[in-house]
Amino acid sequence: MKRLLRTREIWLGAAVAAIIIATELRAPGFGSLRNLMEVFNNTSILMILALGQMAVILTRSIDLSMASNLALSGMLVALTNAAYPGIPVPVLMLMATGFGLVLGAFNGALVWRLGIPAIVVTLGTLTIFRGLIFVIAGGQWVNADQMTTDFVQYTRIPVLGLPLLSWYAIAIAVGFFVMMTRTSIGRAIYAIGVNPTASVYAGIDVGRTKFLAFCISGALSGFCGYLWVSRYVIGSVEVANGYELTVVAACVIGGISIAGGVGSVAGALLGALFLGVINSALPVINISPFWQMAISGAAIIFAVVLNGRTNKSRGRLILKSAETVK
Repeated sequence: MKRLLRTREIWLGAAVAAIIIATELRAPGFGSLRNLMEVFNNTSILMILALGQMAVILTRSIDLSMASNLALSGMLVALTNAAYPGIPVPVLMLMATGFGLVLGAFNGALVWRLGIPAIVVTLGTLTIFRGLIFVIAGGQWVNADQMTTDFVQYTRIPVLGLPLLSWYAIAIAVGFFVMMTRTSIGRAIYAIGVNPTASVYAGIDVGRTKFLAFCISGALSGFCGYLWVSRYVIGSVEVANGYELTVVAACVIGGISIAGGVGSVAGALLGALFLGVINSALPVINISPFWQMAISGAAIIFAVVLNGRTNKSRGRLILKSAETVK
């Protein structure tokens, strides 16, 4: 299975490279190192969110509230910064992450303790979180002139040629890879996606593992709330509206099986990068935004079909089935 995943990732990486080369031929300069670094930086938030969504999808669940979590957490820290400009930015980042964690834990608790399907829970909380933005902000926006310079510029600080925003994505990707491949929680997430029943007999608490997956997605959503508001210098109820579909698309294109148990960190990152490159390339060659949506949708459908064929074989082997043991 590992060989199969690596092969898929190679083809996806080749597709990204082909798009870059084709765009470079039409618009010289698109493939320059400087521009590619900017594309990577623009895609960093999507990469982080895709990793959080990956953890949930691998457990045979889905989190449709990530974008709303992001918007609510971002609004919270934007309002805090406007009201108390003396609070250091790292403290605000921790605040956003912690608040997102609480929202994710709320989702996870409903799925774990009440047994409500994740899609129903997160469809409900998606609306609740958006509504809370109106409540805490009174329907107002937080604009650039209300934010401190440090709050806005922090993620733009260059380190070895890359903004801090890009380094955050890289650091989280490395940490996520270690967690998913070297820790018990990562193995448990894969295991319950492959076979929840066998996982119980192996001593894995399926409900608790799903709860932890939602906590992870919530914390990353909250963290991205600060990153988004700082990046685009706006806090409003419209922030990342509909972005949850883009996050799910990145995971599906990256080979994360919606049936659970199959997927890799590299695949999620490449899926996000694929969408990021398309969104950056098509406007450069004067492609209509409607075609951008159509091309992205076609890529998703193709990925789902490919995943369906791939999933006919076994997923990552965490627990042996009874037939294998015999």
